[in-house]
Amino acid sequence: MLSRVLIGLGLALAVLPVVMILSGAVSLGRDYRIANRDSAGIAPDPAETPEAVVQVYAARALNWRGIFGVHTWIATKPENAPHFTVHQVIGWRVFRDLPAVFSETAIPDRNWFGNRPEIIAELRGKEATEAIAKIAEAVETYPYVDEYRLWPGPNSNTFTAYVARKVPELKLDLPVTAIGKDYPVNGTLFERTPSGTGYQISLYGVLGILLSRQEGLELNLIGLSFGIDFARPALKLPFIGRLGFG
Repeated sequence: MLSRVLIGLGLALAVLPVVMILSGAVSLGRDYRIANRDSAGIAPDPAETPEAVVQVYAARALNWRGIFGVHTWIATKPENAPHFTVHQVIGWRVFRDLPAVFSETAIPDRNWFGNRPEIIAELRGKEATEAIAKIAEAVETYPYVDEYRLWPGPNSNTFTAYVARKVPELKLDLPVTAIGKDYPVNGTLFERTPSGTGYQISLYGVLGILLSRQEGLELNLIGLSFGIDFARPALKLPFIGRLGFG
């Protein structure tokens, strides 16, 4: 019986990437030099938004990486500021002997090399003002500033999860496709979930379990996460993400 279950699971995992490609959810062979990096039109215009704003974004990674997961980043705009600052980790910077963490004045909702982003967390007003100071401090203290590994981490999602743990006001529920989010800080085996509403055990992001009011129940096997969201009923599956309520 167990062997049949394992065979079925293996077949499902083999089919899901094909489904992602055939459905158009992931595009292959895209040239990053000419891929769309325009605004997706979902961020507020700073000129018309005096209040402070914090937004966390996720978008499918470029080309074959997008089959497996997403890239995440954080955008902040203090009260009355004329622009957003985008904080993220970019792998190629490490390969050029530059810090992985990169903060710059930028368009917050830019397409990630042709892949449209979505907002996965947002704060405004007083909450955002208080969070921005904490985010700036977390960005400065990120421990893997000179390290980057696509799998199992540390990567861009490890960075976003680290900031979220330092800023529990975000209540950030990172998608299961954010591979690297479970990579532990400084080898810690047991810690809070990124949302701050539960706890997780993770063995270097390769094997672990998570239980939280916000994220629900997640099981991490070789970096691929399976789970159930109880608060907003849904299945969480590798490659695909959520199947259920938004």
